[in-house]
Amino acid sequence: MADAEILALLLRAELSPQALERAQTLLGKFGGLRGLLTAEAGREPPTRVLGSRGALRLQAALELARRHYAEALRGGPLLGSPSETRRFLIARLRDRPYEVFCCLYLDNRHRLIAFDELFRGTIDGASVHPREVVREALAHNAAALILAHNHPSGVAEPSRADELITQRLRDALALVDIRILDHLIVAGPQILSFAERGLL
Repeated sequence: MADAEILALLLRAELSPQALERAQTLLGKFGGLRGLLTAEAGREPPTRVLGSRGALRLQAALELARRHYAEALRGGPLLGSPSETRRFLIARLRDRPYEVFCCLYLDNRHRLIAFDELFRGTIDGASVHPREVVREALAHNAAALILAHNHPSGVAEPSRADELITQRLRDALALVDIRILDHLIVAGPQILSFAERGLL
């Protein structure tokens, strides 16, 4: 199905010519599905165009997709390669209007045990507490971690605060023999790796 057809079904539960035309108009106005789904954080919220019910339906659909990813992840080792991990993190974090700090817990063969969103912040930053990360890593019996957070600004470059918290977490986890394999920053469709930059 085309994007406009899916959108028409979601908003009107029908594929009438009027519903399809309205969906196509909305997609054009917001520049596609992604622009429409993330417009709450932008200049013109879709509530002005869709009304509160239509906007709530869209947000519910987006949250449903996020929960689908999370459920699939809990069902087994979904992320079998670095590229799959990157795709998963981009899908989960790219459109959040606030910073979210996450951990992927891995066993001693670097297979995924669990994924958690540990801290949520404002558009400027998230308060990350090493004690909480260590406690969760031990609770999951993890041998290694991949850290991840997003930059709502769309700029993937790590800040000095990002580098400092990564060092603090690396040192805290080293005390209990847990390694940090990477820290990934998601900024829109881009992702930056601390390991590739030599920052770990």
